[in-house]
Amino acid sequence: MNKHYHDINFEKLIREKEEQLKERIRSESEWFQSRMQRKFYNKTHVKERCKNKKRQAKVKSTTKKEGTTKKKPLILHILLSPFYLVYYTFFVLFKTISLVGLVAKYIILSPFIVIGFIVRKITEFIRMSLSFKITFVFSIVFIAFTLIYHLLLMVLMDSITITDYINKSESLMFSAVVSSLFGLFIMISIGVQVARKVLLPIEVMTEDIKEISSNSLDKRLNVSTAKDELKDLSIAFNGMLDELHEMYDKQSMFVSDASHELRTPIAVIQGYASMLDRWGKSDPEVLSESLIAIKTESENMKELVEKLLFLARADKNRIVLEKELFDIPGLMTEIVRETEMIAHNHTVVGDIDFDGQLYGDQNSIKQALRVFIDNSIKYTPDGGRVSILLYNEENNVIISIKDTGIGIPKEDIPHIFDRFYRADKSRTKETGGNGLGLSIAKWILDQHHCNVYVDSTVDVGTTTTIVFKYI
Repeated sequence: MNKHYHDINFEKLIREKEEQLKERIRSESEWFQSRMQRKFYNKTHVKERCKNKKRQAKVKSTTKKEGTTKKKPLILHILLSPFYLVYYTFFVLFKTISLVGLVAKYIILSPFIVIGFIVRKITEFIRMSLSFKITFVFSIVFIAFTLIYHLLLMVLMDSITITDYINKSESLMFSAVVSSLFGLFIMISIGVQVARKVLLPIEVMTEDIKEISSNSLDKRLNVSTAKDELKDLSIAFNGMLDELHEMYDKQSMFVSDASHELRTPIAVIQGYASMLDRWGKSDPEVLSESLIAIKTESENMKELVEKLLFLARADKNRIVLEKELFDIPGLMTEIVRETEMIAHNHTVVGDIDFDGQLYGDQNSIKQALRVFIDNSIKYTPDGGRVSILLYNEENNVIISIKDTGIGIPKEDIPHIFDRFYRADKSRTKETGGNGLGLSIAKWILDQHHCNVYVDSTVDVGTTTTIVFKYI
């Protein structure tokens, strides 16, 4: 009984669900149909409104045009007819004269255009010397002028036809031909002489340039034989050779110095490696000394290679500095604090008298300043004084580094920024470094458009002044 009752309830529930589902589907379909009808109505309504607006605008424009345009009376046209006639007469006359002038211009210039075209095509297929081209141009110009002269002479003689002129003027024609040939011979002779005289300095320059090579960069062009633009060309070429010679010498010196600097640590490492192979296995002192020396020389060699790579990238403009506004007093305070920690045996004085910002790459500027400060510490005896100053003068930010060291001779100051240069040739690597630090510092400061001034006196001290443009 209960089972049958439950089955009846379940069937009833299913029918109710079916009715609800059908009702829902019917309501949704009606809603969808009404929405589509509304959308179609809106679309057609919008189209109809657009058409009505266009129709109204067209009607307005036509009515406005009909209302504004008034027909001129016949009497006005009759009064203006002489002016119309004069205007159109001058217009037609002007166009006719322009057309005749254009045709006449091309008729007159046609021989020169044809000759120029022929000469250009000949020179494209046949390689000719410049002297031959000059002579050829002289001859063509003379022939062209001769032909034009005879044509004008025949045209100007209106009373005699061209046939009568030729028949009755045989002697005149013969003399004209003879004079033309003689004139052509003279023009060729003049063209050859002018071409030789004009091209002689170029030939001399060509021979001199052929003698210049990588082994003879000291040779220069003789400026005395050249004149005008050729003299300017010789001076510019000699200037280029001077720069190439200087760069070639610097490159040769750079390669030689780099090889020498790399050869020394390699020789030291090889020597200690041989000593380790012989006695280092059984002698702890030899082992410790060799390991320390190899480690030190390898670090020196690593530092040298990194500096060489930096300069190589700098020469090819591959280093990008991240410039921005930064707090220069904070940077200088940090540098003074680090210097006090490093230079225990020196008196480090920091005087910061500027409060502002500087535009540049903060890390690169710090690297450059550390090079100058490290040099001051190296070449200042124990107990000496190293001063680091920051101040503003004449709208410029100035950093000054002073020391009481051994100083630099006057003749060496212009060369201290050269690569691998050491003012004292007897300095060892422990004191003199490898001679690349100042070159790197100078490059960094040049990228910030700074001026660097070095003032030094032997056994008194050195003052390095760096001037930044204040922003």
